[in-house]
Amino acid sequence: MRTASTWFPTTVADIRASAVIAAAGQGKRFGDSLPKQFLTLGGKPVLSYSLETFSKSDLIGEIIVVVPEDWVRTVKTDIVDRLSIPKVTKIIPGGPERQDSVLNGFNSLSGKPGIVAVHDGARPLVPLGLLEEVIREASAHGAALSALPSSDTIKKSSPDMYTDGTVPRDSLWFAQTPQAFGYDVLKKAFSKAADDGFTGTDESQLVERTGVRVKIVKGSLYNIKITTPEDLALGELILDMRAGRAE
Repeated sequence: MRTASTWFPTTVADIRASAVIAAAGQGKRFGDSLPKQFLTLGGKPVLSYSLETFSKSDLIGEIIVVVPEDWVRTVKTDIVDRLSIPKVTKIIPGGPERQDSVLNGFNSLSGKPGIVAVHDGARPLVPLGLLEEVIREASAHGAALSALPSSDTIKKSSPDMYTDGTVPRDSLWFAQTPQAFGYDVLKKAFSKAADDGFTGTDESQLVERTGVRVKIVKGSLYNIKITTPEDLALGELILDMRAGRAE
């Protein structure tokens, strides 16, 4: 019986990855404003940053972008074409839940890549090095995700909002994206979730349910998710800091 390490290529030259960028959310926490992935950050749409980063990776050959149905044409003309972002082959509508949207993207892949990377379009500042490390670890182990170790004390709460114990933080990690998986690993995870009527919060959870262990790659504090207006302001500060380093 083959082990996970023999299922996937182990050298960079052998890795063939495709990406699904999940950007179909409506951004309800921003109130009546545009969906968060289309807000302006540093003069460009939030979504454009992750598309540009993924396009720069030599490990990625194809990018599928999943967006709200009424945004498909706008993303094509105002982001992909206007900013000349290569490797985006399809822009497709999402589904009712994030899991449905990622599955739509997975089913739209051209052919069968060795690795499928999944990323939230609302995480614009993912470092290229982190993306490629996650892909390499997925190639070696079958599944990998970016995550940050907890630096805070974690409390459990009772239903009436009193502390109900302290959770040891040594083994706690805050999951991020990108996450990456062998094509067959992710396909099996989606199939099992559908058979069980299960909806997870990320693809790693779906894969874990099949018994595959997911390798943790230490993430980046800059890899923030734009969820609130305060996150957008933080993103601007990170961009300013990066610009200052480049000068």
